[in-house]
Amino acid sequence: MLDLKLIRQDEARVRRGLERRGAGAAELDRILALDAEWRALVAELDALRAERNRVSQEIGRIKREGGDASAQLAAMSDVAERIRSLEAREKELQDEIEALLLRLPNLPDDDVPDGPDDSANVEVRRWGEPARFPFQPKAHWDLGPALGLLDFERAGKITGSRFTVFFDRGARLLRALVAFMLDYHTARGFTEVLPPFLVNSASMTGTGQLPKFGGDAFRVDGHDLWLVPTAEVPVTNLHRDEILAADELPIYYCAYTPCFRSEAGAAGRDTRGLIRQHQFDKVELVKFVRPEDSARELETLTAHAAGVLEALGLPYRVVALSTGDLGFASAHTYDLEVWMPSYGRYVEISSCSNFRDFQARRANIRYRPEPGAKPQYVHTLNGSGLAVGRTFAALLENYQREDGSVRLPEVLAPYLGGQLEFAPRT
Repeated sequence: MLDLKLIRQDEARVRRGLERRGAGAAELDRILALDAEWRALVAELDALRAERNRVSQEIGRIKREGGDASAQLAAMSDVAERIRSLEAREKELQDEIEALLLRLPNLPDDDVPDGPDDSANVEVRRWGEPARFPFQPKAHWDLGPALGLLDFERAGKITGSRFTVFFDRGARLLRALVAFMLDYHTARGFTEVLPPFLVNSASMTGTGQLPKFGGDAFRVDGHDLWLVPTAEVPVTNLHRDEILAADELPIYYCAYTPCFRSEAGAAGRDTRGLIRQHQFDKVELVKFVRPEDSARELETLTAHAAGVLEALGLPYRVVALSTGDLGFASAHTYDLEVWMPSYGRYVEISSCSNFRDFQARRANIRYRPEPGAKPQYVHTLNGSGLAVGRTFAALLENYQREDGSVRLPEVLAPYLGGQLEFAPRT
């Protein structure tokens, strides 16, 4: 959530940032109008309360002297009614301003590239050489079933489209990837967390999923509970309404969760196979840091996620998202895109974002720079480390052979009992 004080004091900067994103202008205009009304109302309330206190003292004096204070009491009745009316309007204004602030996106950092959509994203770097096969490579949605690892048809029978059953060694490989990723990140200073897979509306609001993106999530009927769209939600809310000590920062968490998304706006986009599912698995990285460190922490966060791809030998590129492709809560995002031979292009496998104080302000997560100092909002960051299903798909496609078999990289041997060969069923 944007700071109302910033909007008042530097309207031009806020308006410029929202214009770069092509969003929020109408909400900003309405907030400014309501805030002007609120400030005028507060000034009137302060004057009326001061008048009430003055006359109350006068009434006390008159009564002590045995005089008649009926005129003053009648006047105070009118003042009290006016105060009650203004206080009710003040609450209405505060609620409306907050509702509008919750709908304003974060301001992009100055170095975020401008553009209307993902066509304006800027490639930062590449790692590895895309596989060049002497045969026509198969897609993972063909390889997986042929190897007895994936079953899309039975998943459709059980639930519906865009779900998957992982069978036998496919299930073990998925589990192995989760364990490998968690081990990789905990060895680099992240604390593992296993959070609930259901979250309340306050948690969804704290990270920016609500109110804007309720239609992309699954809600539990009759309860104030949502299936987690990403571990970012429960893990960030671990410290909601807390004041952290300076020596606690930075805090690094990693967490595995299944993720659930309706993907309401993604019809027809990468809906075959494992790339865009309603239920998928992910290992998430979340950071709580000092404001002055968050830009640097984004670089190291991205490097940690990229390190998993490098350990697995999967070619990837890093892309800086433009203002038109930036997530609602993000001030700066790098996408990691893994090479997918069946697509003949790179496909997103991780987004690493710096939210600055946007989420912390919504979730009221603060820290004291030093003992006794006034609390300040922390900066939060998160990134996928990685999307497990997409990693599964990338491994099958990049390590396939002409006969339809797959040999996985040696780094996974300890997690698969040394069995790295996958042969087609006969």
